[in-house]
Amino acid sequence: MVRRGRECSVAEALEVVGERWSLLALREIMLGERRFNRIAENTGASRDILTARLRKLVDAGVLERVQYEAHPPRHEYHPTEAGRALQPILLGLMAWGDRYVHQGEPPTLWRHACGEELHPVTVCAHCGEPAAAPGTRPIRLGAVH
Repeated sequence: MVRRGRECSVAEALEVVGERWSLLALREIMLGERRFNRIAENTGASRDILTARLRKLVDAGVLERVQYEAHPPRHEYHPTEAGRALQPILLGLMAWGDRYVHQGEPPTLWRHACGEELHPVTVCAHCGEPAAAPGTRPIRLGAVH
């Protein structure tokens, strides 16, 4: 496949997780749902679309399909290391939606291990300042094709 535009990890990541039903399935898995029927019910996705999205996430190494029953064969979906690494991204997307899209109180709240309500912020690993601070700029850009 020939790609146009700037070489970019965001574009590459969106090829894996950037579709609505993929993100909603990941939301459910991060909330602790592991079984197909519950994921389908909680996302509203049709079974065929959800099957395709879960297969793509398994093939990409984001989820692992684990058999929990032999007769009939039934499987659960567990996040891999790559899948668990998406939790801060989903929490950030949720916070953005709570602030700029959703009307009223946030429908879902998370508690941090420290005991307080979680409000995710992306910070610099070196200095601890917010990533959106003035002066944040790219130091290398992907090539444009």
